[in-house]
Amino acid sequence: MKRMSKGEILTVGLMMFSIFFGAGNLIFPPALGQAAGSNSIIAMLGFLVTGVGLPLLGITAIAMQGGKYVEFMNRKTYPWLATALLVILYLTIGPVFAVPRTGAVSFEIGIRPFLAAEDLTLGQFIYTLFFFGATYYLAMTPNKLIDRVGKMLTPALLAFLVILFVKSFVTPLGEVLDATGAYITAPFSQGFQDGYQTMDLLASLSIGTIVVNAIRMRGTTDNKSVSKICIISGFITVALMTLVYGSLAYIGATSAGVLGGVENGGQLLAGAVGIFFGPAGNLLVAFIIALACLTTSCGMISGTAWYFNKLSNNRISYARLVQVSTAFSFVVSNVGLTQIIALSVPFLVAIYPLVIVFVVLSLFDGIIGWRYSIYRLAINVTLFFAVLDGLAAAGIKFPALTEVLTAYVPFYDIGMGWFVPAVVAAVLGWVVSSFRDARDNDALTAEQ
Repeated sequence: MKRMSKGEILTVGLMMFSIFFGAGNLIFPPALGQAAGSNSIIAMLGFLVTGVGLPLLGITAIAMQGGKYVEFMNRKTYPWLATALLVILYLTIGPVFAVPRTGAVSFEIGIRPFLAAEDLTLGQFIYTLFFFGATYYLAMTPNKLIDRVGKMLTPALLAFLVILFVKSFVTPLGEVLDATGAYITAPFSQGFQDGYQTMDLLASLSIGTIVVNAIRMRGTTDNKSVSKICIISGFITVALMTLVYGSLAYIGATSAGVLGGVENGGQLLAGAVGIFFGPAGNLLVAFIIALACLTTSCGMISGTAWYFNKLSNNRISYARLVQVSTAFSFVVSNVGLTQIIALSVPFLVAIYPLVIVFVVLSLFDGIIGWRYSIYRLAINVTLFFAVLDGLAAAGIKFPALTEVLTAYVPFYDIGMGWFVPAVVAAVLGWVVSSFRDARDNDALTAEQ
């Protein structure tokens, strides 16, 4: 078995960072910083939990299962639920929301400033055509993602980000103003939910598989060694993402007095860069955005194609799935950034708690073992609250039920009503499993 060198592990970490760091990672932290103002540090701590900490847990969970997380989910929950959850997850981080968003964001921030109003539609069509053409080329050879992404695109991306951040700290845009909206009374929980929109925890279930397979292709096949490399690479990614998020939030926090309120973090970032660097600023941010979004796009398309190829038992080829996913993403990306973000929120609010609960439980699978009731009861309870929150985010509300839940369920009023019930359900699952799962396990052992 071949052992990977420190340089190769660093390359894996850079690849992981570059795939994670895409459209949402650039546009949401500045928006958070501007809105949170003087409470930016507390809000960013919440954002880092869901935007950095949970993705690392996702990578760790997959590494612990040797990259076979889909099979693991099928065993521990109900096969239909695991399949439904994974289908929604891969569509969300793939051609339905996350991948089209990469094309839309990179156009809105990097290209739109150069175009007249009457040229926007054609300009977006031409740009996204080339963008997704490059995505298709990179995703068609996933075994070369480490070399093409980790060694080439990521160092260039980091170099431009360093220039931007140094400038923002040396000559800040302005003073940090007071917090606004939900960031006044609940900055941590609001930042926690803002982290959902990066989709990084969801993406970790795909990226973890890509990373595990890429490591195995380079000669390291032992599960323990693969897990160790994944975890070390994950810490490299976490460190880089924490520095980048903090710096972007600082730019946002110092921007309110100069730029005023903006529609989204993309416009904020473009405005800030324009102030820092003048006319050359637009070119700088265009390059940064294009690199960040392209790396994420090719990684997510590759992961989505891999999953549906496996789900179809190889009846639909990886190449055909890459073609269809890329073409669909190209079409959706031309709908517009604002619409994509608005449509994605209800899905993210509904699916995130389920993934959080399962990933956290799976980290303790060495202790949980055959006690499947722990997973199933916790997921069932979380599903109830997740569906309610998703419907509420879509504008479908049940006032009477909401009033009761707000009164009796901790944290329900801040969008985290699933947390305590999930913990209680896991504990109850342990008790139930002591009677039911033990008999099932004995019966299974006897059959074997």
